[in-house]
Amino acid sequence: MIELQKGIPLIDQHDEHGYWGGKFGGSQIAESLNYPIEELTREFEKLRHDEKFIAERDHYFKNFVGAPTPFIKLNNLTKHLGGAQIYCKLVSKATGGAHKAYNAVVHALIAKHLGKTFIGGDTGAGYAGKMLSMVSAHFGLKAKIFMGAKDIERQQINVFSMRSYGAEVVPVTSGSQTLVNAVSECMRWWTAENETAHMCVGSTVGPTIFVKICAWSTAQISREMKKQVIDEFGEIPKDMKLINCVGGGSSAAGFWNEWMDHDNVELIGVEAGGPEGSKKHAAPLTNSSNLGVLHGSTQYVIQDSDGEIEETESISAGLDYPGVSPLHCFLKETGRARYTSATDEEAIEAFKLVSRLEGFVSPSLEPAHAFAEAIKIAPKLSKDTIICVDSCGDSAKDAQIIAQRLGYKL
Repeated sequence: MIELQKGIPLIDQHDEHGYWGGKFGGSQIAESLNYPIEELTREFEKLRHDEKFIAERDHYFKNFVGAPTPFIKLNNLTKHLGGAQIYCKLVSKATGGAHKAYNAVVHALIAKHLGKTFIGGDTGAGYAGKMLSMVSAHFGLKAKIFMGAKDIERQQINVFSMRSYGAEVVPVTSGSQTLVNAVSECMRWWTAENETAHMCVGSTVGPTIFVKICAWSTAQISREMKKQVIDEFGEIPKDMKLINCVGGGSSAAGFWNEWMDHDNVELIGVEAGGPEGSKKHAAPLTNSSNLGVLHGSTQYVIQDSDGEIEETESISAGLDYPGVSPLHCFLKETGRARYTSATDEEAIEAFKLVSRLEGFVSPSLEPAHAFAEAIKIAPKLSKDTIICVDSCGDSAKDAQIIAQRLGYKL
């Protein structure tokens, strides 16, 4: 049985070959990427322990990203549902509207330390690309963002932002024209351009080093939240449930990082269940037990009987991915986290309810999936139970999609 080791950072619980639990992760890449991956690994392992670099990171987290983000009680939602008390970590108040800013800042700092002048990245919902474009403009880096043509169409607001910041947005027309294809195309580009360019993977997916960099960056969310929880309650509550959406898994990894050793804190990940009545979904942890290799990493994937990656479907571009982070595969296997899914329709209803009752909290379609789970379980729980949902993105990018679904014309 695979076990979680207490007292050891989650990102370091892999073996010498970069596999968590001996089976998830790794760097199964083309030989041409061996050197840049090794270079990046050496640099990151040095920088993550460098006090000067950490101080530089923290400076930008505070003064660029806007950390700490709010931690608030959702009084109206709590009263409406009954049962557990519901809180929200409002990460959507970070600069740019989502948690992706943390990863973008760290990658830009690494690129500068490596002497790279170009930075490339992938994006699905558009937030990873938007943040990377913003940060690149600030640091004087040229940015190239790969995005599926389908996602470009449904996330036009963020595409406009990326281009406004001077980034080149590259439409990817292969396959399902979504995030999975954008990541693949970005990796192909980096294979040819790595001498002058750095690559930022937008989530905790890909070869081991990219998983580690992203999770190390987003861990800021749980670091500051742990202090906020103690300020609110005077101690860590005896019964807490932390609910986060899971696509690639970057926000959940960051939201949960500091709570791994607290057995009284349950970690609940919510994947995209897709449209009601459809066989298509984006929930490999909930609905699939198939191990496969995607983007250089072994993980649970959605694939057919021949091992070919299947197309996914979700109203949420940021969750529309056929694989999942090896960190989450590891957490599922150890039993430390529980995973479920919410349908498109449940996410829309959750968005409507939370927005109507709370106003200040207007979640994007990704965290709306997490709110859907909170809405399901809160009425069944004691008022002594504390539920906290990570609202990791705001709804501005999804306005057109949500309006069309609700029958409004913008």
